[in-house]
Amino acid sequence: MIELGVNVDHVATVRQARRTYEPDPVWAAVEAHLGGADGITCHLREDRRHIQDEDVRRLRELTHIKLNLEMAATEEMVGIACRIKPEMAMLVPEGRAEITTEGGLDIVSQESRLKIMVKRLLDAGIRVSVFIDAELKQLEAAHRVGATVCEIHTGPYAHAFHSKGRDAESPAVVAELGRIQKAGAAIRDLGMRFNAGHALNYFNVQPVAALAGVRELHIGHAIVSRALFVGMREAVREMKRLMVSAAK
Repeated sequence: MIELGVNVDHVATVRQARRTYEPDPVWAAVEAHLGGADGITCHLREDRRHIQDEDVRRLRELTHIKLNLEMAATEEMVGIACRIKPEMAMLVPEGRAEITTEGGLDIVSQESRLKIMVKRLLDAGIRVSVFIDAELKQLEAAHRVGATVCEIHTGPYAHAFHSKGRDAESPAVVAELGRIQKAGAAIRDLGMRFNAGHALNYFNVQPVAALAGVRELHIGHAIVSRALFVGMREAVREMKRLMVSAAK
């Protein structure tokens, strides 16, 4: 069964706009769980622009659902992960000037450093995922550093889907989906878990959910946006329904 990990970062974005105590990402996580989410994702950025350290602690202690901690590959973040012990830590590239993650982690250029960090996380009993572009060299490097999960960056596919009028049969969309599919097959051949995410929404999610072997999709902004109108539980239910239907 395909799984849905709901990213609650942008619940915290709304809260931080006023530097207040609401809306609470933990409450949002509970509502997402009740709506059918299989996991919760949060990204503790180095600049703490949305999720705060206290949010991560409370998500770990107060929810009863698996937690995926997105984080930069730094000593500080590895230390936090080893202390909090999420079920999964996902290493992502991070830039202070970016609005959202702009591309996959370049593992090839920093294998030695990443291998040490991955080992520390694995030794702490944490499954390690890496967020990468659909490139063979990057997923092979992910395997070499010890990652057990690869999340393929679906941003290029989502951009093509939107720019081509939501036409799933557009050559540009088909090409991007094919790159994801090929990468997913290679990931599975190497014995790693194939996840995917970034910029997926209610219109473009089904072709990705239908790919052979994809285990988990991580979706945040679209679900939080939808939740403004229908509530978090219903927004999650709708997304999960689309995914499960496509994956059959």
